[in-house]
Amino acid sequence: MFSAIARIFRTPDLRRKIGFTLAIIAIYRLGSTVPAPFVHFPNVQECIALNSGTDGLLGLVNLFSGGALLKLSIFALGVMPYITATIITQLLRVVIPHFETLHKEGQAGQAKLTQYTRYLTIALALLQSTTLVTVARSGQLFGQSGVAACNQLLTNDVWWAQLLMIITLTAGTGLIMWFAELVTERGIGNGMSLLIFTSIAATFPGAMQAIWEARGFEVFLLVLAIGIVVMTLVVFIEQSQRRIPVQYAKRMVGRRTYGGTNTYIPIKVNMAGVIPVIFASSLLYIPMLVAQFNIPQDGSAPPEWATWIMQYFVTGDHPLYMAVYFLLIIGFTYFYVAITFNPVEVADNMKKYGGFIPGIRAGRPTAEYLDYVLTRITFPGSLYLGVIALIPLIALATVSANQNFPFGGASILIIVGVGLETVKQIDAQLQQRHYEGLLR
Repeated sequence: MFSAIARIFRTPDLRRKIGFTLAIIAIYRLGSTVPAPFVHFPNVQECIALNSGTDGLLGLVNLFSGGALLKLSIFALGVMPYITATIITQLLRVVIPHFETLHKEGQAGQAKLTQYTRYLTIALALLQSTTLVTVARSGQLFGQSGVAACNQLLTNDVWWAQLLMIITLTAGTGLIMWFAELVTERGIGNGMSLLIFTSIAATFPGAMQAIWEARGFEVFLLVLAIGIVVMTLVVFIEQSQRRIPVQYAKRMVGRRTYGGTNTYIPIKVNMAGVIPVIFASSLLYIPMLVAQFNIPQDGSAPPEWATWIMQYFVTGDHPLYMAVYFLLIIGFTYFYVAITFNPVEVADNMKKYGGFIPGIRAGRPTAEYLDYVLTRITFPGSLYLGVIALIPLIALATVSANQNFPFGGASILIIVGVGLETVKQIDAQLQQRHYEGLLR
């Protein structure tokens, strides 16, 4: 292991790529601590110290920004606008035929889709930065905290000051997107994934320290041991896949023989990744947002339905919230897998190139068989996602953690997924230059 790591730093090209990636990550983390213009930073720090964090969608955005959202830094929006734009672009392939045509055109079509994603990212960043500045100006960023400092987060709330803050936050998102593309081209791994990895990893020490201070050293060690077990299980399931064998018939083209090979279609247990967790969190935030807008500001009693929502759908530690969250994740898992994997398209491509599954006729029977396998393997995958997503909520109710608990939910899925992919890419780079890679 140590000899493999030494080979990494003895390889000039690989050493240069890793150094460039680490430099971009350092600049990104530095920007996450620089406050935006007209932000009263001492008041922001006081509110962060008094509040353990936000729940729901704001908590998720704060997690993906590495805590920069609540600090109102220049990188406050983090990578969330780009993630949202990417998901929207994928979903639009089902609705807009032009997007599906571009997806099938190869590299040129993918370049156009990437350009559309960039434009949509800037538009979403503009919308989200306007919302964030408005919420910060109204004093609702930290909820109903009752602290005077949390109602005065800005030093100047005139229109031109707010406009400058919106432009700064939007430009910060564009800069993050550029950083991610630079890492993808000149560094190691997928740039956007590594920035998300960095943001989430930056919240780990604070989350573990909060557990230590709230419940003591013994509970801290217990949580750490459970976290290692959960991480091991997540690695095992993320690597699990169903391999459907495929054979290609031999074809004579001139004097040459093509085909006659055996391969397989890998269907992962968790094909949806972390997307269903994000969908479910975003959807559950909507009722709470509607209820907050219907609470009277004059101190009178709110409507009964608003009180019911604020009681059961805010903190996340109620069994009803957990049950709805779990069911939404299962539903969104099937929904997203159905969009991203088309059995009919796969069966048609196999038939075009002379491929078939042993014992299954080509064409429609192959598509039905793939759909059958996909439906059955998605069920344990959706249950796995639901259980992993409930770990932070259980920790919230038992060890005084928050919804950004490091060993569960979107955190552990992204950390493990990006970590495995990056290690594989470093291993592939090593194998190109040496006979032995990083993995054995």
